[in-house]
Amino acid sequence: SLARPRPLARPLGGASWEAMAADGPQPAKKIKLQHNTLRQNVLFGMGNPLLDICAVVDKDFLDKYGLKTNDQILADEKHEELFDELVKKFRVEYHAGGSTQNSVKVAQWMIQQPHKVVTFFGCIGKDKFGDILKKKAEEAHVDAHYYEQNEQPTGTCAACITGDNRSATSFKKASLRSLVAKLAAANCYKKDRHLDQKENWQLVEKAKVYYIAGFFITVSTESILKVANHASENNKIMSLNLSAPFISQFFKEDLMKIFPYVDILFGNETEAATFAREQGFETEDIKEIAKKTRGLPKVNEKRQRIVVFTQGKEDTIVATVDNVTAYPVLEIKQDEIVDTNGAGDAFVGGFLSQLVYDHPLEKCIQAGHYAANVIIRRSGCTFPEAPDFH
Repeated sequence: SLARPRPLARPLGGASWEAMAADGPQPAKKIKLQHNTLRQNVLFGMGNPLLDICAVVDKDFLDKYGLKTNDQILADEKHEELFDELVKKFRVEYHAGGSTQNSVKVAQWMIQQPHKVVTFFGCIGKDKFGDILKKKAEEAHVDAHYYEQNEQPTGTCAACITGDNRSATSFKKASLRSLVAKLAAANCYKKDRHLDQKENWQLVEKAKVYYIAGFFITVSTESILKVANHASENNKIMSLNLSAPFISQFFKEDLMKIFPYVDILFGNETEAATFAREQGFETEDIKEIAKKTRGLPKVNEKRQRIVVFTQGKEDTIVATVDNVTAYPVLEIKQDEIVDTNGAGDAFVGGFLSQLVYDHPLEKCIQAGHYAANVIIRRSGCTFPEAPDFH
């Protein structure tokens, strides 16, 4: 059934939905959660650290390189000259990026104190761009532990932004984006050389919530499975993002190896539709897709899976064991939208910032909507000094 949002008294991080239901009505507990009650390294993220190169481009540029608006792809031979042309032809801005890194950075920003609530793993090169990423992580108070190597340079992502018309020349007028990622060093992450190292694995064990974007499936499925296994065996929360249609299409086998461990799944409407087609769901209704996705096999039965599908300016669809709920997003005028690059990552970051406190699901969604609403008013996945979320 499709229900409107209602307050949820049960925390996400506690016992299973069924177990609590079986125990009968729970007495209301007044718990005052201060931001300083969190400890460091409670949220763990692992993904592809990239330096975003953002520019407002024209339709001719997209056509030349076969790019679609609101799409994410990996660079191949035909994109070899894209990065150089982007820098030469358009006004560019550089931002620390990569989907997972964006999300955990936003989560830390929402949390504020203490610093280093968030741990991040990924691979970079020993170069100038790598130094920029390390500096940006430090500034964001994220406890980043990069695997640094010499074989490949630090990865980059071209964020090609377009407005509603071909004459968009400034970030203020633009709203759609096409992402082209050149993973380079990000593709060189090694489980045995980094994740398996004692001091690094101890940081994984310290966490209680894990988040990995589906993009990392193209890099190290074995690393994701090791983390997912740990989460499942210790009844911690494992969350994953569908990230892009090509993950469900071309990395389906690896995705479905990880899927039984997923407690919370994120994605947008395009990714959801592709996932549904690949899974043979035979429906295009996003609520039905969310419901069927939630019901896929799961290893840790103590936690019921939650599926969260964002739809841009349309309602966010959330499937739980009880129902499928539509949550309206915060309204924003078209001329206030600067850049949708990072909106989905920001939503996840906002959501996770409340999840680590065991706050109710509705609060997590509200925080996700708030964070996305802040980020789309700015260029790149950037934010003001402090959040104003209540």
